Amino acid sequence: MVTWAVGAATLTGMEGATRVLLVEDDRTIGDVLRSTLSESGYDVRWETSGSGALDAAGSGPVDLALLDLGLPDLDGVDVCRRVRAMRPEAIIVILTARTSEMDVVLGLEAGADDYLTKPVRIAELLARVRAHLRRSGQTGGAPSLEIGDLGIDVGSRRVTVAGTEVALRTKEFDLLARLAREPDAAVSRDVLMADVWDEHWHGPTKTLDVHVAAVRKRLSGFPGRRVPVITTLRGYGFRLELPGTET
Repeated sequence: MVTWAVGAATLTGMEGATRVLLVEDDRTIGDVLRSTLSESGYDVRWETSGSGALDAAGSGPVDLALLDLGLPDLDGVDVCRRVRAMRPEAIIVILTARTSEMDVVLGLEAGADDYLTKPVRIAELLARVRAHLRRSGQTGGAPSLEIGDLGIDVGSRRVTVAGTEVALRTKEFDLLARLAREPDAAVSRDVLMADVWDEHWHGPTKTLDVHVAAVRKRLSGFPGRRVPVITTLRGYGFRLELPGTET
């Protein structure tokens, strides 16, 4: 049985126009989530099946999707992958009773930005949602960053290599931009989790490794160009540097 603890939490302001796609086949849980999110100022569309989720994602904008993996008709991981393909700028948060590390990795590699396991406190869920939306909407800081042939336009959230645009998911962009703010500097895992995800993060940090791997893959397709690489600092974190850079 899944137990939900509903805490007092009301979100106002920027969240008012946020469009949330809720995908949850459990009627009790779905009703609690829809009511709480709606009362918090979100525009919520609730679907109880994978096919319904795909129809919703294909028919209108989605700012954030809350996706259960245990759906009655389609595999939740596949639904995540297809929603990501249709809505590359959306935040996707998987919300499921599956707790194994393999399930976490599969969900993240399918395109999820976050992974929460049931039971979860509603107050914590809302705080995590708010943190994701706040970070995805940030355009402050330097208007552009350049490292070798890599260009990062913070204002438009675009990444290019020698003028060719590189498509990044929301958290992939946030991660790369955070590392690029301090090129050649060692950045700890804790700092990256706090700055890119949430300063009160309590979930698996495996999400960081999955996103690092994804960014590496996307930047690897430019042979002959001066593209920085993400170096792993075992037991500490990561560093963004041009190959051959002395530190």
